[in-house]
Amino acid sequence: MSEAIPGINVRRLQDALFYEAPNHFDIRAMRLQGLEAGGPEKFWVGLSQILPGGRAGPDAGPVEKVYVVLEGELTLRSGGKEVKLGRRDSCSIAPGVTREIINLTNDVVTTLVVIPRAGG
Repeated sequence: MSEAIPGINVRRLQDALFYEAPNHFDIRAMRLQGLEAGGPEKFWVGLSQILPGGRAGPDAGPVEKVYVVLEGELTLRSGGKEVKLGRRDSCSIAPGVTREIINLTNDVVTTLVVIPRAGG
């Protein structure tokens, strides 16, 4: 049995909350930290599993975001260009940049996503 540590918010994977993100297809997303009492105040962190052929976008968000590929290969498209991100690669996307992420492989892609909170 573990005790609570003041100033540290532990969230077990089994307690992570699933959420539906707009314009996301064949993606299962969980919120690991943020948007709840005791969690980070300036950002939130999600974990997404993108099935083969799964995608998000194309669209642009009002805030910057960071994607970290934990497993698999993710294709990122923006402005007529394309880049592939592999295991442990990451990217940051500026506010207002139209992008599409897609899994063009036959393996599941797992990503960590970090997004600032509104007003953060």
